[in-house]
Amino acid sequence: MTASHPEHLPVLLAETVEALAIQPDGFYVDATFGRGGHSRAILNQLSAEGRLLGLDRDPEAIAAGQLLAKEDARFSIEHCAFSALSDVIFSRLWQGKVAGILMDIGVSSPQLDNAERGFSFAKDGPLDMRMNPEAGISASEWLAVAEASEIAGVLKTYGEERFSKRIANAIVESRAQQAITTTSQLAAIVDKASPFREKHKHPATRTFQAIRIFINSELEELTSALSQAVDVLSVGGRLAVISFHSLEDRIVKRFFRDEARGDDLPAHFPVTADQLNPRLRIVGKAIKASEAELAVNVRARSAVLRVAEKLA
Repeated sequence: MTASHPEHLPVLLAETVEALAIQPDGFYVDATFGRGGHSRAILNQLSAEGRLLGLDRDPEAIAAGQLLAKEDARFSIEHCAFSALSDVIFSRLWQGKVAGILMDIGVSSPQLDNAERGFSFAKDGPLDMRMNPEAGISASEWLAVAEASEIAGVLKTYGEERFSKRIANAIVESRAQQAITTTSQLAAIVDKASPFREKHKHPATRTFQAIRIFINSELEELTSALSQAVDVLSVGGRLAVISFHSLEDRIVKRFFRDEARGDDLPAHFPVTADQLNPRLRIVGKAIKASEAELAVNVRARSAVLRVAEKLA
């Protein structure tokens, strides 16, 4: 592995394995298998009785996971979004047995680096952006029919793009002349429509992020998966979540805070902290990549790891 091949470098690897406080005989879930970097590190800590289940909605990740499953009988993989976590756990009769769950949110390096997937404007490719290319509509299909107001709303909500209306109008005007089917087309439209450039950031960065999050319902998936994770964890089980931008991290931070606080009762209600039924205990502070990791994997610079433990 080298700095020129960051797709093979799972972020915050040692920190994540430590945070999960792995029990050798425990049952674990890597809810975002990717290419299996975190999974392999977890398997290294498990005994012959330990088990690890991987989830992913990307067919390429599933193919990689199936290879690992052939190598290691302790590992198995399911082709699904992590919002199906409860269903998968119940189908395996693992409810209440799961000692740890890892979620590494967002788009993976292999997805970004493959031009055919359409996640990045670094290389020209079809404007797809689906985590699972076999399901749902692509970014180009949505952009072909969405109203300017809907596009602007997506850019504002999921990309925090201040020029959202201007960019949305430019997209609608451009598609009237020619269908927007490639990443380079969209990037050029946004570049031309943007009156201001952020230092070290392409004007289309926020637009691509926003459309990707929308197309894949990423924030809704995350919200659902977090709640399900607490339901299926055993008491004392750990939930470790790695996020890569403020929208995701905000959801995780708020969820952990609310679950650690317990029932939402009126102020000055006569109950003790224990009677509020908190479900989680926040473990330590948010963890970011070390300078040593950033030296070999620049994509780790925005990664934030948060950890919580199930109380009851």
